[in-house]
Amino acid sequence: MSTHFAAHPRSLLRRYLLAVYVLLILYASLSPFSGWQEQGLEFGEVLTSPLWQTYTAFDAITNCLAYVPLGMLLMLTLRAHWDARRSLLFATLGGLMLSFALEYLQMYLPSRISSNADILSNGMGGFAGALLALAIEPRVWFVCATHWRIELFQRGHGVDFGLALVMLWMFAQINPSLPMLGNVFITEAAHRIFMTMPEEPFNVWESIAVALNLMMIGLLLQTLLHVRRHAVIALVLTLCVVALAKFIAAAVLLKSWALLLWLNSEAMLGIVVGLLLMWGMSWLRRPYLLWMAILAALAYFVLALWVLDGGTPSAAMRLYQWRYGHLLNYNGLSQMLSVMFPLLLGVYLGWARRRL
Repeated sequence: MSTHFAAHPRSLLRRYLLAVYVLLILYASLSPFSGWQEQGLEFGEVLTSPLWQTYTAFDAITNCLAYVPLGMLLMLTLRAHWDARRSLLFATLGGLMLSFALEYLQMYLPSRISSNADILSNGMGGFAGALLALAIEPRVWFVCATHWRIELFQRGHGVDFGLALVMLWMFAQINPSLPMLGNVFITEAAHRIFMTMPEEPFNVWESIAVALNLMMIGLLLQTLLHVRRHAVIALVLTLCVVALAKFIAAAVLLKSWALLLWLNSEAMLGIVVGLLLMWGMSWLRRPYLLWMAILAALAYFVLALWVLDGGTPSAAMRLYQWRYGHLLNYNGLSQMLSVMFPLLLGVYLGWARRRL
């Protein structure tokens, strides 16, 4: 059963998510953004080289899946203005053009390899994502979910940007090499059978960082929801989703002895303190929430940059049983997003001040 749905003209959430996802693809495709040099390649040679010369099935599947969300977001964004046929065409072309541009730039990065098979699999992923969006966009459950979002959250300045921030925060937090709500990589010494690992001293600063992180996302939810008492439920559901995704990622990617390292004592104490602080702040008037959120974001930013030693993305790689290099990019990206989140939250709070 399906029905026609026209996107709310003032809804910008899809555009924000599209912009964020494009930036994520840029980071994953061009990092570490260093060593740019001419390598004597011509893009025509890349396009006409044997298709599967240095390509594997895993590469094809990974590159295809990476562009499925891009195709979906492009399709959903374009459908607010164009018919299905034109939206499908331009969503597919948009994914192909982005892939062409990135493969061209990769010719100048010694750590990257340009491939016509990448372009093909990226294009197929973008087309598949656009078709998937075209199939689900008129469905009743999708329409109901969209209207439910509109009714549950406020309308006005910065609401869609705030919702995009919540999703971005969740994406960064599911990294299993970060403690729960933390931003410091887990870098325990390599596990050896029959050898007891020395306990590391309790770090109260990490607990404070976790509490501040919880305060930031909790206060953000309070400024977004129509009914503030729903913020506690929304926060608990958000934490449950993050914890479940983190556990699944750890079970798939981490070595067996590192499965629950992300659930440490510093994180547990920080969560308890953060929830207590959130309960106390739930009685504040909305304008005061902005100041509390600004203070929490500033304190977290200072703590993350100048107090805590977050380590490097490669330091956590020994925890993984996954041998492919994509995880190094994700580790760096998740840490960068954790540090940038307070700044983006500050942008949102300045925007939201006019409606609170």
